[in-house]
Amino acid sequence: MQMGHGEFEHLVRQVFEAMGMQGWTTTSSKDDGVDAVVKNPDPFVGGVTIIQAKHYKNVVGVNHIRELAGAMEEKKAGRGILVTTSWFTSGGRQKAYEHGRMQLVDGQNLIFLIKKYTGKDVVISVKRPKNAASIDQPDLPEAEGQ
Repeated sequence: MQMGHGEFEHLVRQVFEAMGMQGWTTTSSKDDGVDAVVKNPDPFVGGVTIIQAKHYKNVVGVNHIRELAGAMEEKKAGRGILVTTSWFTSGGRQKAYEHGRMQLVDGQNLIFLIKKYTGKDVVISVKRPKNAASIDQPDLPEAEGQ
């Protein structure tokens, strides 16, 4: 949490680049809600994904999911990823699930991705809010047929 917002955005982009994607961060002014853009070069499953990076202590809710959906539509991005140092509300997780082209990465999953793809150990010292959705027991409905 001692990292600045700009540094955090660059770190998030670097994690996706370490996964094999090509990426760039946007300028902080006039970014239209897009903090980074990554491109998967695979001709079959690749494409452009926009990323919002929320360097937050508080829970991330539905309004942030709606902002990402709007940015995805405006930029004609195939996918969107919302990364935060904290957690998401159950309503936020539900809204992302309903949208269908979003991935949410909370602080615990971000720590895992940083370790796996960059080899760095990081600590995010944020107290879990009461209204944070549980990772172990997702609030998302089961897909039909499963």
